[in-house]
Amino acid sequence: MGDRAAKDALFDGFAEIGKALANGRRAEVVDVLAQGERHVEGIAAEIGQSVANTSFHLRGLASAGLVATRPDRNRVYYRLASDRVIELWAALRDAAVAHHGELDQLAAAYLGNVKAVEEMTRDELARRLDAGDVVVLDVRPEAEFAAGHIAGARSIPIDGLSAEVRSLPDDVEVVAYCRGPFCVFAHDAVRLLRRQGRPARRLEDGFPEWRRAGLPTSEGLSA
Repeated sequence: MGDRAAKDALFDGFAEIGKALANGRRAEVVDVLAQGERHVEGIAAEIGQSVANTSFHLRGLASAGLVATRPDRNRVYYRLASDRVIELWAALRDAAVAHHGELDQLAAAYLGNVKAVEEMTRDELARRLDAGDVVVLDVRPEAEFAAGHIAGARSIPIDGLSAEVRSLPDDVEVVAYCRGPFCVFAHDAVRLLRRQGRPARRLEDGFPEWRRAGLPTSEGLSA
């Protein structure tokens, strides 16, 4: 029969993963890195933290084995250690949606009226892309588009979308996507496009879910 102390140590080891994610900023770092690798300055800008604070959070994630690094000249790039970390983050989100009684209110306070923003499923978007009768906009930051995007998507970060609306075809539906179901960029993009009279919906989730589903992706800055 196993030793009690050994069993305690084993389950404490499991709990270290939960401990590493038991901070909202660290969870947000994982959400950013689910899009692709980034250097610390880029991550800090995305999560609204100083480089020092962001480095502290990255060390915590790395010590739990959730984040790996790659040196490149004078910079260190961070990435999630494996796709299992993305799956863990998705499962944590799903459990929160199912069981956190206040999550709907928290999401609405951030995303706005989600019912007013129509969605398109991944399956429908895949069919529409094959048919060539839809424009797909990646409204994440350009660095995330370069790291990986839906094949055939066009990169227009949300901050520049207003100036680019006229460059979009008038008679084709637009589908915007970003990091995932709780990313505000796609919601804002659809609202902006619809105010301009353009037919627009958002993808039901985001790029990580599209990639995990085995649907076509590309890398680099070209569509």
